[in-house]
Amino acid sequence: MATLQKQPKGPLPPQSQAKPGLDSEMDPKPKFLAPLYKGSGKLDGKVALITGGDSGIGKSVAVLYAREGADVAVVYLPVEQSDAEETKAAVEAEVKRCILLPGDVTDPAFCREAVAKTVREFGKLDVLVNNAAYQQTTEKLEDLSDEQFDRTFRTNIFGYFYLAKAAVPHMARGSAIVNCGSITGMEGNKTLIDYASTKGAIHAFTKSLAQNLIERGIRVNCVSPGPIWTPLQPVSKPADKVAEHGAGTPLGRPGQPEEVAPAFVFFASEADSSYINGEILTLLGGEVRAG
Repeated sequence: MATLQKQPKGPLPPQSQAKPGLDSEMDPKPKFLAPLYKGSGKLDGKVALITGGDSGIGKSVAVLYAREGADVAVVYLPVEQSDAEETKAAVEAEVKRCILLPGDVTDPAFCREAVAKTVREFGKLDVLVNNAAYQQTTEKLEDLSDEQFDRTFRTNIFGYFYLAKAAVPHMARGSAIVNCGSITGMEGNKTLIDYASTKGAIHAFTKSLAQNLIERGIRVNCVSPGPIWTPLQPVSKPADKVAEHGAGTPLGRPGQPEEVAPAFVFFASEADSSYINGEILTLLGGEVRAG
């Protein structure tokens, strides 16, 4: 039996896509099935709602949650339908149920309805994964438009707030919220001013919400990856920069979604993290950072 992850080495092919981007159009396609990961029932009987679950990290989280026993609701933009259908098929291959919820997390009414549909379909909600994101590189501050700044914040932090506010009334003790941050939220990034700012806000939102909800028995934690191979890259960077994504890590390559998803299982599982709340876990391809 294989004991090592075999992941694509860099540099990867230069490539670009129109927003919001699809897994199916990337070369190589992001790896999300995690063949070395063996489920052990950590989420048996649970129901999870995952935003951005059609592709990238969210797609792999959906698969591993299903492998651990959870039914899954997936939120995604309507134009990402083909990727979402692949996620649904992968979840159902784990013999779990999956519903698809197309819509935009910048719309609070949609967020409320997504939660309501999940509860109507599955009878409850135990885990919320806030993962959907918008990203665009901008070299000069003067070129960062008001419209882009607004879109980034509305997707990356307003959407997290809308979903959490809608979900919490349905969550019992032992439930969990897992947010997706980024190392850029700790260190900043000169070409991702708006994106990095939202990720810093997500980190503070995680710690604040964790304190707010702990007496209700709901834990809130955050996974903050470094460079990961997802559609966010070819839709937001020049093609040559996409090819270099992750090259500066000690592993010399970007991480794959299937290498990040187990951290989301960890934070959702009472068996693993019942004593952990308000934490930010970085996954950085071998980098060791202070703080």
